[in-house]
Amino acid sequence: MGSQPHVLVIPFPAQGHVAPLMKLSHQIVDHGIKVTFVTTEFINARLTTKMPANSPIRLVSLPDGLEPEDDQIDTLKLINSFQETKPDHFKDLIEKINESTDDRIICVIADVTVAWAFDVAEKMGIQSVAFWPAGPANLALIFHIPKLIEDGIIDTQGTLIKNDLIWLSKEIPAWKSSEFPWSFPGESWMQNIFFQYVFKMNHCVKLCKWLLCNSFYELDLLALNLIPGIIPVGPLLSGNQLENHIGSFWPEDSTCLSWLDKQPVGSVIYASFGSTSTFNQQQFDELALGLELTGLPFLSVIRSDIANEALSEFLDGIRSRIADSGKIVGWAPQE
Repeated sequence: MGSQPHVLVIPFPAQGHVAPLMKLSHQIVDHGIKVTFVTTEFINARLTTKMPANSPIRLVSLPDGLEPEDDQIDTLKLINSFQETKPDHFKDLIEKINESTDDRIICVIADVTVAWAFDVAEKMGIQSVAFWPAGPANLALIFHIPKLIEDGIIDTQGTLIKNDLIWLSKEIPAWKSSEFPWSFPGESWMQNIFFQYVFKMNHCVKLCKWLLCNSFYELDLLALNLIPGIIPVGPLLSGNQLENHIGSFWPEDSTCLSWLDKQPVGSVIYASFGSTSTFNQQQFDELALGLELTGLPFLSVIRSDIANEALSEFLDGIRSRIADSGKIVGWAPQE
């Protein structure tokens, strides 16, 4: 029996990056290709609990590079850990796989933000594919960074120094400085770190044979046209075969769907801040009380990993006051 094509898939360790690459992996498996899915130890533990025993996708982990007391959703710590410790471990993993099986790694599919994976793949003579998990507009902006610096529109730290807006095309909306994917208003040191991180993507993506994006022409044609050679492969959806919502870190509370069905069309305020945002008690107080004072129905997502005892008691008080006029869940269905 001949060897089976074998690809290694590696996302950035965050919800919005892991989920779409897991969905893409399932589609790849359906075409008879073996997939090994690489994550950090922390993410691997979460995925393992949801992965069916007979899953065709093999999960493997790389060391987190973080201390036990470190915040596992601290994006800055994740970036530093990824850049400092993961490339060598990734190379060792590929060598170990290739030595132990006839199904050698023939391709690496990596999140665009895992830029070092493309360097590793090139040095090992393995083809690589870059994957952008979101819409293409911000990726187009990132790829235009060298030109924006050359034209004196932004400086080498990503700060806008010319004009009030950035236009890549008259056919798509412009960006304000606060909308840049590397923007951290009032925290210039943080902005510089993230800007340098995304700037490196320009070089590393040039090493790839293909660039994929989780979108489709009917939705993002104008932005896709700004990125030569990009291949839209979205929308990537779980489909009926993934009953456990593989790739999701938190259990989805589907009770909000029946609640939403009872509300007038276009009447609900939705408040959710993704998988990595954190808030202090005062910020939660202001958000919750603000939603309550609008008098409008609202759906708010408060992740279980940030709901401490004090916050839980506060939310219980909100729930008792709003009754059925609002809904607070730990995680909402994503599809």
